[in-house]
Amino acid sequence: MNKILLFAHLKEQAGDGSLTMDVSGKTVKELRNHLETETNLGSLAGIMIAINEEFATDETVINAEDVIALIPPVSGG
Repeated sequence: MNKILLFAHLKEQAGDGSLTMDVSGKTVKELRNHLETETNLGSLAGIMIAINEEFATDETVINAEDVIALIPPVSGG
């Protein structure tokens, strides 16, 4: 099982700070598509995805027990 950490508006949309699901063997791109179609998070365009505290590319394969973070863009000044 994988823990998916949610921040900012994603946390509000999900009603919780994390999701738990088995996404091992999927690529980051497949994860993004899965979350867009199977959850109420909506479009994840522009959302950075980190695995075990390191930013991942769409081709990165997720392993069992990896911790995934969905990081929305930040603004401010």
